[in-house]
Amino acid sequence: MNTEGTRQQQANRTRRLVLTLAPLIVFLALAGLFLMQLGKDSSRIPSALIGRPVPEFALAKLEGVAQPAFATADLKAGKVSIVNIFASWCGPCRDEHPQLMKLAADPKLKAAGLQIIGLNYKDQNANARRFLEQLGNPYTHIGVDAAGRASIDWGVYGVPETFIVKGDGTIAYKFIGPISAQALEKIIIPQIERAMRP
Repeated sequence: MNTEGTRQQQANRTRRLVLTLAPLIVFLALAGLFLMQLGKDSSRIPSALIGRPVPEFALAKLEGVAQPAFATADLKAGKVSIVNIFASWCGPCRDEHPQLMKLAADPKLKAAGLQIIGLNYKDQNANARRFLEQLGNPYTHIGVDAAGRASIDWGVYGVPETFIVKGDGTIAYKFIGPISAQALEKIIIPQIERAMRP
């Protein structure tokens, strides 16, 4: 009886210890997972659309600017395109805008027919126009995605995001987050050049 009681007490202690330590173990496992993710570059999150045709869409024109709207057909016209998702309310979009202006002014890429297309995401027309008036307008086309439906089809997580699209309408590359001067030189321009190769 004594032995049975001792075994029962030991089993109870073991259960209590396991129940006490379980939340700590789960917490430590999650903390370790989060720490491992901290050092990773979020711009390298893979997109399921890479290597696939652009989604079917037709966007309205941004009123008050010279650039036309754009649709799927504009991305299949034989020219490599940059599709940049932006909004006037997006701070990082302001940070990356000088890089887009630099890209638009690049004589080599211009001569190769690169088009830079803006997809204005969940924005007010007047605010988007003011944004472009203040910072410059690098876009050859601008489409308005007021409800965010087209952006969902593109698999957009947030703004800014940038896609490189081959002349046949195939998505070649996706960059998440603001394009820095370093990312422009080391990632975006090489990816554009790769997309331009036959």
